[in-house]
Amino acid sequence: MNLRYAAIKLLRAMITLWLVVTFVFVVLRITGDPTQQLLPDDIGPEIREYYRAAWGLDRPLWEQYLRYFQAALQGDFGISFRNNEPAIDLIWQRVPKTLELGLATFFCSLALGIPLGVLAAVWRDSWVDRLTMSFAVFGFSMPNFFLGILLILLFALNLRVLPSSGYGTWQHMVMPVFTLATAFAGAIARFTRSAMLEVLSRDYMRTAEAEGASRFRQVWWHAFPNAAIPVVTIVGFSLGGMIGGAVVTENVFAWPGVGRLLTSSVADRDLSIVQGIVVMVAITMVTANLLVDLAYGWLDPRVRVGGRERSR
Repeated sequence: MNLRYAAIKLLRAMITLWLVVTFVFVVLRITGDPTQQLLPDDIGPEIREYYRAAWGLDRPLWEQYLRYFQAALQGDFGISFRNNEPAIDLIWQRVPKTLELGLATFFCSLALGIPLGVLAAVWRDSWVDRLTMSFAVFGFSMPNFFLGILLILLFALNLRVLPSSGYGTWQHMVMPVFTLATAFAGAIARFTRSAMLEVLSRDYMRTAEAEGASRFRQVWWHAFPNAAIPVVTIVGFSLGGMIGGAVVTENVFAWPGVGRLLTSSVADRDLSIVQGIVVMVAITMVTANLLVDLAYGWLDPRVRVGGRERSR
């Protein structure tokens, strides 16, 4: 992979992050005064102005932005208005729990979605194919919060085999992981099936069959590597989207992660926490997309010609 291709992708990722930081900063500042939410209604105006000055809200918007941007480049996202602690410290306390949930969901989605997609393509129009596609449609059509509530009603309240909420044991992870993995596994299965169907119809697959290659070798050695690019795309998007998707799931199951912190911080108008979490999610998604683009260039050199991307 040539350096120009990688440099263009990296530059685009950095511009995207800058736009996200700017957009979030401006939107949060123009939606109201945080002191109205955080301070009692009967507090005196001089005390309110004191806190506005302490939090830097009395300065012009452009000055607030420059100060925030310079600090963010050094990893400083400000002080939490609610807890009076560094926002980055409060966020990092929740990150391991969100990563635990997200990585478990990611690997479960891969382990379920890829084999189902391959089997659906190999046995096209069979009951395996129809069952897999029904699962895929169910997965990405069912809202996370609704599926989570159904699981709580069934397994926690009726069957009483799993805890309804909280964190601590593997039992607490079962329903949140299943809720998140259902949607991502369905999408992965669908894309895998489509990519495999296209590859299985190619001439070199008939050549491999004529040479006496086993069915297993035809599918996993010849077909699947050539179908990997669309699969890599949806897997990369899924990896980034899981952090954002965890916001709803963490609140349904009272999972003490970043998503639940984001919800409470939005309600409290704790700008430093909200900005830090949104920037972290943006970095995750932009990085995932960047890795997908670089994987494109590595898996299929046709996406770049002489250091320039070909249109896809």
